[in-house]
Amino acid sequence: MRAFARNPQGVIGLILVVVFVCSAVFAPLLAPYDPLAMDIPARLSGPTLAHPAGTDQLGRDTLSRILYGGRVALLVAAVGVSASLVLGLLLGMIAGFGPRWLDNLLLLIFDAVRSFPTIIMALGTVALLGPSIQLVLAIIIVTSIPQYARVARTATMSLRGTEFIQAERSLGASLPRILWHHVLPNILGPLMILAAMDVPVVVSVEAGLSFLGLGVLPPTASWGTLLNEGYLVIRDAPWMVVATGIPLILTTLGFTFLGEALRDIFDPRIGRGR
Repeated sequence: MRAFARNPQGVIGLILVVVFVCSAVFAPLLAPYDPLAMDIPARLSGPTLAHPAGTDQLGRDTLSRILYGGRVALLVAAVGVSASLVLGLLLGMIAGFGPRWLDNLLLLIFDAVRSFPTIIMALGTVALLGPSIQLVLAIIIVTSIPQYARVARTATMSLRGTEFIQAERSLGASLPRILWHHVLPNILGPLMILAAMDVPVVVSVEAGLSFLGLGVLPPTASWGTLLNEGYLVIRDAPWMVVATGIPLILTTLGFTFLGEALRDIFDPRIGRGR
């Protein structure tokens, strides 16, 4: 904690992350209006005291929709990154500690999944199943598992031949006990840093898919749909794109700064955090 407090970049990142999480969790309390309430006479009005971020083409308050859009981004980031981390961690440890044939099979699956670009996979999947937030989560999880699994596999293989692992095996410890009590604590740190730095990527993927009409669909408020709606009327109401882009940029910077600060502190090869 002392090393983190001495890192200005990490402190700024933590503040931005806390603001993002709090604004998303308490959006119903912070939003001045119902995000779906329409006021046609006030459509495309500029920023005012009543509507600090203006209104959209249906007269809906942009600030309220941005706050509720943060809830979608937080849901996708929390569920997507957590599920990818857990599944990738389990598969990586199994691949690193299992038999050779299983390791080769899992690596083949990881490479096959990573060979498909996320957008191309999303286009093909949406054509079959239709756009939804559940589909966005599934695409994010499936495409993110291999990177966590590869990191966990490499770290597990580096620990497999160490003396304390060999001692546990000679004492008759079961494989689940070895993985849970001895391998997991030694490989979890780098994966948590990777997860923190992967959150802005996940948020950007969701916003990009929703912007293309492949993710969250209107009238549900999402940063991607808000950017799409603002792009359609950018000549008449540029404030919609600007107001939606600011929280997206700040959230990306916040998690990036936080992840880099954690890396500087916990990575033994980097001395700045010590």
